[in-house]
Amino acid sequence: MDIATSLILGASIWLVYGALSKPIQVLFEAVAAFIAAAVLSSMVYWMATKGKYIKAEIEQRVKAMTTRGAILGLVSISFMVVFREGFETVLFLTPFLLDDAVATLAGMLVGALTSLIFAYAVFVTGMKINIRRFFYFTSILLVLLAGGLAGYGVHGLTEYLDHAGVKLGWLGDYAYVLNVPSDNLLHHKGVIGSIPAVMFGYTVKAEWARLIVHATYLAVALPLVMIAYRKR
Repeated sequence: MDIATSLILGASIWLVYGALSKPIQVLFEAVAAFIAAAVLSSMVYWMATKGKYIKAEIEQRVKAMTTRGAILGLVSISFMVVFREGFETVLFLTPFLLDDAVATLAGMLVGALTSLIFAYAVFVTGMKINIRRFFYFTSILLVLLAGGLAGYGVHGLTEYLDHAGVKLGWLGDYAYVLNVPSDNLLHHKGVIGSIPAVMFGYTVKAEWARLIVHATYLAVALPLVMIAYRKR
C-alpha cells in the first residue's frame, strides 16, 4: 500500500509537470530540487541528533499501542514510517526524472536491487554492521546529494529567470565550462558522468550562482554533521 501510494504520488507529479509550459517546467524542477534538498537536510539532522533514540522510541510506541489493543494506530505508524521513505524518494528523484527519465529509472532499478541484496545480507545471513558508522557515512552521502540538488535548483532558477528576462549579472555567467561534448560518456548526461551528476552534482558547466550555493552548502553542512556525530 505504501509503495502504491508513493507511485501514485510520483505519477501525479509527472502528469502535472507534463501539462506545464516550458518556463514553468524549469521552475517546477528548481522548486522540486530545493524541496528535496531541504527534506534530505532535515533527515540528515534527524539521523545525527535523534538516530540513536529511534529504536527505543519506536519500540515504546509499539508496546504502548499493542497493550491498549490499538491495532489501527500500529498500522498507522507502520504506514507513516514506510510512506515517509517513499515520499522522500519521490522528492529526491523528481528533479532527475524530469531531466532524464530513462537514466533515472535505470538508477532506480539498480538502487532497488542493491537494497534488496543489502537487506538479505543483514536480515537473512545475519551480517553485522556498526549502526553508528552506517548512519555517519549515510549522512555524509546525503549531504553530498543535497548539495548537488541545491546547486541543480539554483541552475533551474537561473534558467527560469533568464526566460523571464531577469538578468543576474555575473552570477548568471558560467564559472567554468568543461570541453566535454554531449555525446561523451563523461558528460553529466552520459552513462558514466550521470552517476557523479546524481550523487555529487557534477556538471560540465555551472553558473557562478550554482557553484557558490553548492560550495556554501557543503562548507556548512559537512562540518555540522561531523561535529554532531563526534558529540555522540
